Amino acid sequence: MPPSQKIFIPLGPSHLSPPPTRTPTNPPSLPENNPEVFTNLVHTLGVSPNLHFIDIYSLSEPSLLAAIPRPVYGLIFICPGSSFHRARDAENDAMAVYEGKGDKPMWFKQTIGNACGLIALLHAVCNGGAKRFIIEGSELDRLVKEAKPLGVEERARLLYDSEVLEMAHMQAARLGDSEAPTPEEFCPLHFIAFVKGEDGHLWELNGGMKGPVDRGVLGEREDALSERALEMGVKTFLDKGGDGEGDVRFSIVALVGTGDGEES
Repeated sequence: MPPSQKIFIPLGPSHLSPPPTRTPTNPPSLPENNPEVFTNLVHTLGVSPNLHFIDIYSLSEPSLLAAIPRPVYGLIFICPGSSFHRARDAENDAMAVYEGKGDKPMWFKQTIGNACGLIALLHAVCNGGAKRFIIEGSELDRLVKEAKPLGVEERARLLYDSEVLEMAHMQAARLGDSEAPTPEEFCPLHFIAFVKGEDGHLWELNGGMKGPVDRGVLGEREDALSERALEMGVKTFLDKGGDGEGDVRFSIVALVGTGDGEES
């Protein structure tokens, strides 16, 4: 990346300890996420108020999973960089550089510093069933339509040059529970989106990798939080990204509808 690279204020803080007001089910050992901040950002860009992000507090407790509205259109998995690199570096090194276009899936290469949260949000709302919640004529609708025919580098430049994205991101980054860090502070967290695409496949979308990763086919009734999707996606981080003692610090937010059944 160039020395003059654009750098955003991170959506998450530069540390891994949430403030003491966080709930007991999201203890200080987890990276902070803030679904209200994520929701505010996508609504500002032009996603219907009938779509929002919520915390996922457990991947195994039936009562907590039962409380999650379905379908889950996408997950954003947040973990320290060390866990990400242990789980994905070998695979990424072996990947061919992606040169695709179009929107199946819509994938964005990240060239903006500290913008992995923004890129994950875009991946979550611009793919699969969530796309129908993008309001016609909105800033996000215009951006997606402009991005669709572009190649990887041209699409990355489109995001890089977007003042709308920059202003919306800056506004959202200052809404979090913690004091917002400066753009110069390095954000040690990785944000990875898992979405069920229009093709029925689970896609792992991360602008820091060489391209989108197809994790396999999901059944018609299986969403991004289904057991099969978790086994193909999120749980591979838990298996491979541990610190040597099986520990992976992480948090997850889910993209869900309000239940109103209307896009806008």
